[in-house]
Amino acid sequence: MKITHLKTNHVSNPLGFAIDKPIFSWIVEDTSDTVQIAARVQVSLDSEFEDIVFDSGKVDGSAIDNIAYTPPIELRPYQRYFWKVEIWGETETAESEIAWFETAKMDDTWQASWITPAWDNNQIHPTLLKEFDIANEIKSARAYICGLGLYHFELNAEKVGDEYLTPYCNAYDQWMQYQTFDITENLKLGLNRIEIMLGNGWYKGRYGSGGGVAEYYGNRFALLCEIRINLANGDEIVINSDTSWQAQKSPVVASDIFDGEVYDARIGKNKLSDDELSPVKTIDIETHLLEARRSLPVRVMDVLKPIALLHTPDGETVLDMGQNMTGWLRFKTNAPAGTEIKLQFGELLQGGNFFRENLRTAKAEYIYIADGTEATIEPYFTFFGFRYVKITGWVGDINLEDFTGCVVYSDMDTIGEIETSNDKINRLIKNTFWSQIDNFLDIPMDCPQRDERLGWTGDIQVFSGTASFNMDVMAFLSKFAYDLEKEQSKLGGMVPHIVPRANQQDGAAAAWADVATILPWTLYEFYGDIGVLEQQFDSMRAWVDYVKSIDDSSGSKRLWTGGKHFGDWLSLDEPLYPDVRRGGTPHDFIASAYYCYSSRLVAQTAKVLEKHEISETYERLSQEIKSAIQQEYFTGDGQFILSTQTGYLLAIFMNLAPTGYGKQLESDFITQIKKDGVYLRTGFVGTPLLCRVLSNIGANDLAYQLLLNEDNPSWLYAVNLGATTIWERWNALNPDGLISSKNMRSHSFNHYAYGSVVEWLYRDVCGLNPTVDVNESVGFRHALIAPKPHPSIQSAQARYRSVAGYYQSAWQIDKAGYVNLEISIPFNASAEIILSDVNLSDVTLDGENLTDASQIATNVSFNLNAGTYRITYPLSENKLFQS
Repeated sequence: MKITHLKTNHVSNPLGFAIDKPIFSWIVEDTSDTVQIAARVQVSLDSEFEDIVFDSGKVDGSAIDNIAYTPPIELRPYQRYFWKVEIWGETETAESEIAWFETAKMDDTWQASWITPAWDNNQIHPTLLKEFDIANEIKSARAYICGLGLYHFELNAEKVGDEYLTPYCNAYDQWMQYQTFDITENLKLGLNRIEIMLGNGWYKGRYGSGGGVAEYYGNRFALLCEIRINLANGDEIVINSDTSWQAQKSPVVASDIFDGEVYDARIGKNKLSDDELSPVKTIDIETHLLEARRSLPVRVMDVLKPIALLHTPDGETVLDMGQNMTGWLRFKTNAPAGTEIKLQFGELLQGGNFFRENLRTAKAEYIYIADGTEATIEPYFTFFGFRYVKITGWVGDINLEDFTGCVVYSDMDTIGEIETSNDKINRLIKNTFWSQIDNFLDIPMDCPQRDERLGWTGDIQVFSGTASFNMDVMAFLSKFAYDLEKEQSKLGGMVPHIVPRANQQDGAAAAWADVATILPWTLYEFYGDIGVLEQQFDSMRAWVDYVKSIDDSSGSKRLWTGGKHFGDWLSLDEPLYPDVRRGGTPHDFIASAYYCYSSRLVAQTAKVLEKHEISETYERLSQEIKSAIQQEYFTGDGQFILSTQTGYLLAIFMNLAPTGYGKQLESDFITQIKKDGVYLRTGFVGTPLLCRVLSNIGANDLAYQLLLNEDNPSWLYAVNLGATTIWERWNALNPDGLISSKNMRSHSFNHYAYGSVVEWLYRDVCGLNPTVDVNESVGFRHALIAPKPHPSIQSAQARYRSVAGYYQSAWQIDKAGYVNLEISIPFNASAEIILSDVNLSDVTLDGENLTDASQIATNVSFNLNAGTYRITYPLSENKLFQS
């Protein structure tokens, strides 16, 4: 038995995060035991556990939940807490290694002041400096720091930590997050020197919708820094940002998230004399906006070497990284002083030449002006979305070994793996994962390359399930949800199209704004932490109340009519609106369906939070909306009046059909799919539901056929054209690889929304599903494992490290037509197994006939506890694939 993956608030050993109450989680693995008999959690102020502040004692196993356990302790600022767990199973016991978390300033008053260079030119990028002496032995030291916009922190000429783009992207007018760094090892006895460069970033640079605006949140560079040094003799030294600091011009001449960076290595090469340094002044920025960090660290998470050096027909020199990625290029150079090397970044080649018109107004370039010394170079205050890099100004021959692609995203564990016998599907899965990491850079962006890179709410709403299967996104998306609530609080509950909102004034679009209810519930479903519902309940409720106010103002018809919506964005059915991108499904229906669904989620959340009167209120509202939808969109004999794929999908998935007419609705949908030639016509709203719904209404063969289509529109169309990420549009390129039309010249080739089909691969192809029931079996404490194999794919396997532990569901179809299914269920968990289209008498479990199972119509259902099992049954004849 082994205890692993200890986390506090879903972060491993968090330093200086916003922690109101600690929530511990861990996993038990490598054991043949099945049930937690007893457990013990201890929390101490020291790693030897001599100064213990909490000890649960050995208690019954049901009293301590490894998914989310909160010890009743009062937290103090500036304090590191150590904790460990001991677990008893039926025959084994184990004690974990020691984990820790450390609080930040909490409510302690800031002694530091915001400072800015005293010069008048707001565009000059500064480096702010401070020197100080330490005469006695250092015990520990921390820096509490925030910069506006971005900061790069060095102590004694070495970078502090391994994070980039701090203090990250959030609604700066609502809150500003500071970071905490352990700088004990960066300090030395004697003279120490702090140097902090500032860049524009999201705060001061060009950011927002429509290409963004400069200086939306603020127009001055600023720094707040408080360093607290504890000496071995018991004394404390506090170094604060104040007017004793100095400023000089930074070698970063220009920086911008969209446009890139200009770096002149000749600036600041030598230490300046005192008369060349400039004073700083304090600046009035509201310190009540400061909060401890919620953003996960953004790091260089992987590196890639270029696969080729291209010389294009136009005479360009271009590096091919072999993968569309987010980050930057690190390179070595010893160019003569004054040499200007320019790197330009793009996703495509067209006609063999470098192409980047789809970046719109984003310059996306890095310029390095050499100082004549050998150096390894990378940017400080920008990032790019790219596969290809055009190089100009290089002196001498280009050596590929001198270039490294730095893959940059928020530090999250990869927890899901899925693989099939079909190489093209595997490439699609890989493309989806790449689009996720490429766009999960502090906020869930829509794209990483053009003049956008915004937290579009619709994209993450439809992708949150896939994201939660692929990676541990709980802390990452909780921070995004926190920003969302902040924006709503000043908009009367309205949800903006993007979060942070920046200069985007519009909002309240159905499916996009419903991220307010769907995202928290998805996180609860996957991670089992009630804390996210507590954090977001007011936000969830405020959104539904906002829609209800629109409804009430137009007669309380319990339909959401009017307003401006995106509809089934970028769908391929016959358009209903002048903007053809908004699809062919009536917006009033989409809006009303989500109004009903979100009301239901608020009711469910209130029930979990034991707010029973509120739950009843929103359940009643949801039922009223459902009745109104049935009167408006179904005939008296139960016929659905819409014929779009997305209309059917919402009606089925959200259970909107009149009682007794659900099967008719499902049959009509299947007929419509076949009428459409078994090709998708869906956009951002319908696509995530398409295969999931088909697999669960007895049309699994159609779901597989849609997945395996290879011509446009289909998922594999882009794969066949060499895509390494998910495209924004189905038909962005023609079969010859050329941009399909002028309208496509501004679109993204790294958008994760259509990658949401991977959730179906996990949930239905491999069959792994979380369950939420009255017994609070959430976070995969209890799973529903219901694989739906099909002979069009010979095998599929998924392995998933849930918060409860490792699950596996892997099937393979042998030559005799039998499904060989292997299932693993983690310690102290259980699962209901449902096998479709099979007779109970034909199923064997570990070589024996099932005795404790039930036949429900054509399905077999039974329960299993922790362990690994092998199940065999014949594939039904009605699963023959129709190509």
